[in-house]
Amino acid sequence: MKQTTKQDISQDMAFSGYFLLGLIALVIVRSSKVTCEELAVNTVSPIIDISLSRNSFPEGFIFGAGSSSYQFEGAAKEGGREPSVWDTFTHNYPGKIMDRSNGDVAIDSYHHYKEDVGMMKDMNLDSYRFSISWSRILPKGKLSGGINQEGINYYNNLINELVANGIQPLVTLFHWDLPQALEDEYGGFLSPRIVKDFRDYAELCFREFGDRVKYWVTLNEPWSYSQNGYANGRMAPGRCSAWMNLNCTGGDSSTEPYLVTHHQLLAHATAVRVYKTKYQASQSGVIGITLVANWFLPLRDTKSDQKATERAIDFMYGWFVDPLTSGDYPKSMRSLVRTRLPKFTAEQSKLLIGSFDFIGLNYYSTTYASDAPHLSNARPSYLTDSLVTPAYERDGKPIGIKIASDWLYVYPRGIRDLLLYTKEKYNNPLIYITENGINEYNEPILSLEESLMDIFRIDYHYRHLFYLRSAIRYVIFYLYKWFMLFCIDYNLIYVFFNLSIM
Repeated sequence: MKQTTKQDISQDMAFSGYFLLGLIALVIVRSSKVTCEELAVNTVSPIIDISLSRNSFPEGFIFGAGSSSYQFEGAAKEGGREPSVWDTFTHNYPGKIMDRSNGDVAIDSYHHYKEDVGMMKDMNLDSYRFSISWSRILPKGKLSGGINQEGINYYNNLINELVANGIQPLVTLFHWDLPQALEDEYGGFLSPRIVKDFRDYAELCFREFGDRVKYWVTLNEPWSYSQNGYANGRMAPGRCSAWMNLNCTGGDSSTEPYLVTHHQLLAHATAVRVYKTKYQASQSGVIGITLVANWFLPLRDTKSDQKATERAIDFMYGWFVDPLTSGDYPKSMRSLVRTRLPKFTAEQSKLLIGSFDFIGLNYYSTTYASDAPHLSNARPSYLTDSLVTPAYERDGKPIGIKIASDWLYVYPRGIRDLLLYTKEKYNNPLIYITENGINEYNEPILSLEESLMDIFRIDYHYRHLFYLRSAIRYVIFYLYKWFMLFCIDYNLIYVFFNLSIM
């Protein structure tokens, strides 16, 4: 597959100055013409007749799809795999999952990967992003616990099948499914010991798969892992402060999210250094990190809400991009979190700065931000430290169309604004769009034909494509959506679940 340069793309795109490698699950081509201006507004009525094709995008643009291991593979107890924190979380706390399900089977891609790749080929995809299950290749999480050759064989087979079908693999090393053995031994990402074990795991992957994998992502959405795993306990490992009364496994919402992020960043940078010093020259690949960010708008046209908007961006996005570009956390976080925010040594800052070839960006929604100085009197927590109250309506009007998740409102322009902000604030880094999409509640009363008439999703993607002049990606099959599970549909290929068949 041809690799395009920053200059190649920027010359062809309206939003010049940054490179977008879009990963999209499916683009529907229609013959009827509708103007971009008519389609790019936030309306409730979906657009049926649209005109999109590969010719709408620059040469070398990559269309792909993606998944993650726990959401997709199944075979949780097969092939030498040991439990991850998500196996433990879903089995011990099923009430935290909307329909009390788990990823033991998921869509069983472990046994059906050839069929899955065949569907990708039929869709004419260029790329497939998937994550490796750490505990499938290192059951105990570390080299000293032994390498599971069955797990290595599975990923070799998957990668070979993709390459044989002309599909470029993009591999994520960590998509939240930490080996339970490391959680039990030293608390996982709460401990600095995780940095060495992640480095060893990453190097094993580079060594085993790097001759065919040319795109690597170290961490997927470290913000989601820190907030939902350690601030509110909604995701594995399910930790938060006891005073929140959220049935957490233990924890401290005022310190642990910051500590976990600190160690995630150091683990990322250490793995990148290994790749760049030992493997990149011979394997000719690139490596980065995938971050998630909402765009934020001031609720009111006041200086206080404008400042609140800046803090909201800092606490979600700058929390990660600032250390990767400047070697330290945003000043607003240093000012508000104070001693609870860990510090980098001079050597660690040097390690972090520039520790990426690209930044993967996941965008889903935009939120209003309102200044909330009264939160300074609340119990300390990452959830309130920014002194910002999020809002989804202004004067009774929603910011966009609400989807299944309580936080997801459709606001296509936000992805453009976020990209332009990144370009200006962070010196125009190379950006890959790695996730974007909507979820909807499953409606079991619908027929197969009705379920396949997914007009709203087509409309959603078109509007974002307009604002990006790029492509977007989310899963192509029916995957296990973290803490929402099979109640909610993010997907572009409909899967009929028949338990007797599975």
